[in-house]
Amino acid sequence: QVQLVESGGGLVQAGGSLRLSCAASGRTFSRYVMGWFRQAPGKEREFVAAVSWSGGRTYYADRVKGRFTISRDNAKNTVYLQMNSLKPEDTAVYYCAASTSYSGSYSISEFDYWGQGTQVTVSA
Repeated sequence: QVQLVESGGGLVQAGGSLRLSCAASGRTFSRYVMGWFRQAPGKEREFVAAVSWSGGRTYYADRVKGRFTISRDNAKNTVYLQMNSLKPEDTAVYYCAASTSYSGSYSISEFDYWGQGTQVTVSA
């Protein structure tokens, strides 16, 4: 099992940046594909980005491509989400997730472990 704890959320003006972090427990962090999802009020949870176990392959939702960057540091058991050019529609609770067998889809069902989430609010 792995436990995930997100941090780095907050309030930022449109056009600003934030970096989210997700710290994972356990010694097998490098075996997991890691992802970020988000959920806005009244909406379903949606895929944001994912990164392969080595960090060599990344996946992004179209609406964040070119603005967000996912990365990981296996030595620190941490995955990051750098968010630039933030828009009010990026406002959501952001969740970190881990997958033991990722096929490359954007489905929530691909991910086995979840953090508690961190709030990101982007003001206009």
